[in-house]
Amino acid sequence: MSVTVGIAGVTGYAGGEALRLFLGHPALRSGELAIGPLTGKSSAGRPADEVLPAHPQLAGRVVEETSAEALAGCDAVILCLPHAAGAALTGELSEGPDAPLLIDCSADHRLTDPADWAAFYGGEYPGAWTYGLPELPGRREEVRASRAIAVPGCFPTGATLALAPGVAAGLLEPAAAVTSVTGVSGAGKKPSVGLLAGEVIGSLRAYKVAGAHRHTPEIAQNLKAASGRDVAVSFTPVLAPLTRGILTVASAKLSAGATPAALRAAYQEFADAEPFIHLLAEGAQPETQNVVGSNSCHLQVAVDEATGTAVITSAIDNLTKGTAGAAIQCLNLALGQPEDAGLSLSGLAP
Repeated sequence: MSVTVGIAGVTGYAGGEALRLFLGHPALRSGELAIGPLTGKSSAGRPADEVLPAHPQLAGRVVEETSAEALAGCDAVILCLPHAAGAALTGELSEGPDAPLLIDCSADHRLTDPADWAAFYGGEYPGAWTYGLPELPGRREEVRASRAIAVPGCFPTGATLALAPGVAAGLLEPAAAVTSVTGVSGAGKKPSVGLLAGEVIGSLRAYKVAGAHRHTPEIAQNLKAASGRDVAVSFTPVLAPLTRGILTVASAKLSAGATPAALRAAYQEFADAEPFIHLLAEGAQPETQNVVGSNSCHLQVAVDEATGTAVITSAIDNLTKGTAGAAIQCLNLALGQPEDAGLSLSGLAP
């Protein structure tokens, strides 16, 4: 019997990417998985292939209004809704013995500290779910056993994968500066003057600097989970004229006695154990064009020996490994599918 998977918020960028990846899933073709309801808000009632013209195979389907009733009967639901928008919905869906597996791409259930939620999001604290970054120590088995999974934020994914191997090995001091250059799709599909072509093309802009960005506590939370100690994080996002992709540059002082060779060895060991992590050859640098459309994270590590500072760079696709790809990765683990099913290791670069 097929496992039915619904996608809530399918007409947004994250939801559309989740659909694209799911349509290529081998278990969908074999009949082990089936597409359930595809829901939206402003597009509800419209033909799915009209709203999502990249997928003509959806002809005959209609985008349904996002509601617990529409998603009833699903075995799993991927939620691609703005933070707070899905809180009531997840509450309804999680009730009863037949509650579906829930995979939430919003920020609602990522933070474990209610004080962080109050400071950066506000409103009633919705509680923490299993954090869906399998690359963190011990997290893969937690995801496999979970029925409620919070997909990491895109910036925290790039920053965590850049810094976690070093802090986990005790080779980096517990204070890091992180700058992430991102494309416009990370802001979602809702129209905004600041995201118009005339405002973005030919320009770079830092925003929400000096600890103001909501993803700051999530990065710190992840690094504490990896290292067992508090890690101070200074995070600066930069908007670039890209459609998708995040390039992260993270720096931290080497711990006493740590060497460049030991640091690189720690990152190599990490990459060797993870299906989606690739440590590039020495001297090569990650580029966003090489990961677009893939669930891969490209890493490089170097040491500025004059200052004793490690500089780690990472590149991910914010919509794939940074959101929807991570959701499919977690779905695979929770359903007993191969972890990499439906997920590409190779980017779309020519």
